[in-house]
Amino acid sequence: MKILVLNCGSSSVKYKLIDTDTDNTMAEGGVEKIGLDDGFLKFKRADGSKEIVNLGLTDHKGAVQAILNNLTDPKEGCIKSYDEIDAVGHRVVHGAEKFNSSVLITDEVIQQVKDCYDLAPLHNPANITGIEAISALMPEVPQVGVFDTAFHQTMPAKSFMYALPYRFYKEDGVRRYGFHGTSHRYVSQRACEFLGLDITKQKIVTCHIGNGGSITAVCGGKSIDTSMGLTPTEGLMMGTRSGDVDPGIITYLMLKHNMSANDVQRMINKESGMAGVTEISSDMREIETAVNEGNERAKMALDMYEQRILKYVGAYAAEMGGLDVIVFTGGVGENQTGVRENVCAPLAFMGVEIDRELNSRTRGTETEISTPASRVKVVVIPTDEELMIARDTQEIVSRNK
Repeated sequence: MKILVLNCGSSSVKYKLIDTDTDNTMAEGGVEKIGLDDGFLKFKRADGSKEIVNLGLTDHKGAVQAILNNLTDPKEGCIKSYDEIDAVGHRVVHGAEKFNSSVLITDEVIQQVKDCYDLAPLHNPANITGIEAISALMPEVPQVGVFDTAFHQTMPAKSFMYALPYRFYKEDGVRRYGFHGTSHRYVSQRACEFLGLDITKQKIVTCHIGNGGSITAVCGGKSIDTSMGLTPTEGLMMGTRSGDVDPGIITYLMLKHNMSANDVQRMINKESGMAGVTEISSDMREIETAVNEGNERAKMALDMYEQRILKYVGAYAAEMGGLDVIVFTGGVGENQTGVRENVCAPLAFMGVEIDRELNSRTRGTETEISTPASRVKVVVIPTDEELMIARDTQEIVSRNK
């Protein structure tokens, strides 16, 4: 089955066309800067070369149309017509408590996703525009929604509830939802396949760390706790997001500096994290360069970043009563060797021991970086959320034929 996977952001659409019979990626790319004159389509050819085409698209429907045109282009495309696309799978960021698994998209599902707009105002509306664009351009093709929050719906109440007045949960749905669920689900399953382990018997901590980051405790194949909360700002220190802060700081700053709610939202989402502390960049590569050049602020920020990852790994090991596997994924987890080493080194008391030489040369490939003597296996598993979305889409569409 040929599945088109779409990930629609507020001004971008990323895509992959995947043949689920072989798990082969037939085409991939994305449209960026939708609504601006300098918008463009970028895609990867079969030989690995990349191409950029300037388009200047005004909306998501035009972006999806450009993607479909490219896929069927006589020179650049890999299919002859839209008819070869059997289904479309969409990444949907927030499903609240409405969805604990992927679902076939119907009018009722679309309305329920819209009901979550206030929980994900930057993401869910964009996800819906992608769904509506496909409905307009390919009305007969089945569509499936795969939710970032669904994997975490197995968390017990003690993990997802906040110590706030209960009415805010009952009336407004204020609770921990967690994100990156599709990635945490994929890498925990793939790690066990790679290591030859039965996931139902493992205690796993998955570290999805990139510009955004979250950590999940996966016990017996199910999420029992995760670092992101009602929104993606809780938890780890990230590229531009603050992660955990004393909530009293927010009211203190609002009163002291006459900040509005929008000011605070911008600060904790766009002006904090690595960028805010270093005042250099949110890009870990640039931070590490600054550290190597002797920049003390950059070193402090990197220490903070690694300490927070370490703290969550240790906390989740305690919560599960032990630890069998640590998984690193995401842009930083897959490629920043120093971060992995500095997170794992203090865990020696738990029996974590990595092969430092092997770790130093592992970037973006499935590799066990722990030594044979390590009581906890440590692996690097590149995430593939699109493949997981494609597999879910195939399963659901096949089941509903």
